[in-house]
Amino acid sequence: MNITTLGIWGGYPKANSATSSFLIEHDGFHCLIDCGSGVLASLQNHIALDQLDAIVISHYHADHIADIGSLQYSRLIQYYLGQPSPTLPIYGHTQDEEQFTKLSYKGQTEGVEITAEQSVKIGPFTVSFCPTVHPVYCLAIKFTVEGKSAVFTADTEWTDALIPFAQHADILISEANLYEEHIGISPGHLAGSQAGTLAQQAEVGQLVLTHLPHHGNIQDILNEAKKTFTGSVELAEAGKVYTL
Repeated sequence: MNITTLGIWGGYPKANSATSSFLIEHDGFHCLIDCGSGVLASLQNHIALDQLDAIVISHYHADHIADIGSLQYSRLIQYYLGQPSPTLPIYGHTQDEEQFTKLSYKGQTEGVEITAEQSVKIGPFTVSFCPTVHPVYCLAIKFTVEGKSAVFTADTEWTDALIPFAQHADILISEANLYEEHIGISPGHLAGSQAGTLAQQAEVGQLVLTHLPHHGNIQDILNEAKKTFTGSVELAEAGKVYTL
């Protein structure tokens, strides 16, 4: 399993970058996790758009879906040029039916429902989900293949439910959008210390911090995570590949 960081920012991308998103691959199968602003440009540094086999969307805030429309149109263009690709499945929850409906587009993409109650097979991966605590309905995502697992918290504030969900994951890719002084003030997100606590209590192999803020010194978020997690922890870095 290879996991490539495509974007690291929350809310909107910094110049020449992308919002938090990852490409997960195994045995030639390519799955995109979230598709916010700037992600489509970043993705093409690693694979051609027609190599994408699936997308999983955690929730429907703009920084996680902004580039879906551009991706759909790219496939329609190739169709008109006589180079059609198979219909691309985009996995998302149906708690927001209007947004879920938009995942299907002119035979180029098709929305596929996911729920917290049932795992699904996506290519070689078994993928399961856990509701998070966020202003809109959002699902954390776990990919498992050949005895290895990767957990993505998506957007969330602290919830005990993520501890068993992430238990013994080889890698935990956690949002860390808050500085310590913003805990309890800005809803729906974690601080570095909380991401570290989650990693420590879930006994994960390594921790990667993503969905980072645009203000302040993000090294402070990393330093706080190191105080609560005794394992390997780092800030996500666009282009870096993790191999499990």
